[in-house]
Amino acid sequence: MSQEEIAREAIKHALKALRKRHLVEEGAHAPAIIALSRPIISQGSEWKEKADNLETELQQCYKAQSRLSEQLVVEVAESRSSKALLQEKESLITSLQEELTQIRDECSQLKTDLEEKIKALELVVSENQQIRAQLEEMTMKAKNAEAENKMLVDRWMLQKMQDAERLNEANALYEDMIDRLKASGLEKLAKQQVDGVVRRSEEGAEFFAESTVPSTCKHKINAHEGGCASILFEYNSARLISGGQDKSIKLWDTNTGSLSSTLYGSLGSVLDLAITHDNRSVIAASSSNNLYVWDVNSGRVRHTLTGHTDKVCAVDVSKISSRHVVSAAYDRTLKVWDLHKGYCVNTIIFHSNCNALAFSMDGQTIFSGHIDGNLRLWDIQTGKLLSEVAAHSLAAVTSISLSRSGNIILTSGRDNLHNLFDIRSLEVCGSLRATGNRVASNWSRSCISPDESYVAAGSADGSVYIWSISKADIVRTLKEHTAPVLSCSWSGLGKPLASADKNGVVCVWT
Repeated sequence: MSQEEIAREAIKHALKALRKRHLVEEGAHAPAIIALSRPIISQGSEWKEKADNLETELQQCYKAQSRLSEQLVVEVAESRSSKALLQEKESLITSLQEELTQIRDECSQLKTDLEEKIKALELVVSENQQIRAQLEEMTMKAKNAEAENKMLVDRWMLQKMQDAERLNEANALYEDMIDRLKASGLEKLAKQQVDGVVRRSEEGAEFFAESTVPSTCKHKINAHEGGCASILFEYNSARLISGGQDKSIKLWDTNTGSLSSTLYGSLGSVLDLAITHDNRSVIAASSSNNLYVWDVNSGRVRHTLTGHTDKVCAVDVSKISSRHVVSAAYDRTLKVWDLHKGYCVNTIIFHSNCNALAFSMDGQTIFSGHIDGNLRLWDIQTGKLLSEVAAHSLAAVTSISLSRSGNIILTSGRDNLHNLFDIRSLEVCGSLRATGNRVASNWSRSCISPDESYVAAGSADGSVYIWSISKADIVRTLKEHTAPVLSCSWSGLGKPLASADKNGVVCVWT
């Protein structure tokens, strides 16, 4: 195509565009042309109506503007209060943020402290575990040591028993030789016997007198604080020995009622007493599991005999020598002691605890009264049971007392009976009881008069009952004590009679 043709086509397109523009403009100006073509009167009424409408709308707009102005004032006031409240809230938020920051710092510090405490606690727990392990180890060592100690003690006791058996055999051989030497002088020995008590001379025989029934309390002595459980007279003497809960031994002149001397050294209450035949040594059975031997002249403790594992409740000394002592404790053992050497030479173990003891006149037999009510006889050398008799049925034996001749033994029991046994046959030759007479304790001691005519026993009501052995009946009841009477003792001179009660009061009766 040539350039001329191209120009013609461009002119055609331009004309078409002009026509289209003209038509568009003509359509836009059509309403105006129509309005101009209307009459002016009609246009004036329409404009007036529109003016009224516009005026009405303007008034409405003013009213709306007034309302909006009032609303705007309210909104502005609310906006100001909201702004003040917002500022207050912002300041509060600021202070809270500061507190939060401070609390976070404190929390961080507490967290640090907690971690330190946890570390310290872990250290303490670790140390505690180590200490516990050490304690368990030490406990195990202690148990092992205790077992070894027990084994060593058992071995030591076995060795001691074997030594004691060898010593007993040697003593038996020695005494057998002595008996053979004495056989030639048997007739002379018989002449030296005074009322069944064997002595090396007849010294003391002139002191014996017929016993009398006491009726009057000559002296009432406040002897011991807490109670007096045991009293006895020296051989062929009116001097009385008492032992009490205050751990002391006291010697009294019964003629004047005055205190002669006091022996100290016992670590426990005195439950029973014995004295050697020469009146030189006093032996006390104590609740401290020991026996104490005093020299009467010096007032000093010669021996403390240890070996029992429970309270020692009974003691007696051989009638023919001042060497052998027998004791009974609540560890179910009887022990024979050598006072010259100061240790145990024989131990007898039995299932029933013993409350009372007595040596036979020849010093070869031990009489024991037990809580099962039986009276038992033991050989001092071998420790074997020689005989056994039911002295008190289903009641504990509380006292054993041997007569001066050695032919009769008196037992008292919790059945409130006082039985007399013939030593040779072990048969009951008398049984004494009285209405109102009640044995006060397991260690209430009764006694036989030196001439073997009477028996004296205390009661829980504070009375002292005296029986005639030949009549088997009460001959007198002595009333002076205000507490249960625990012990009675008759002087070897025939008088006086002494009694002791649970309040520690001793009465001397003539």
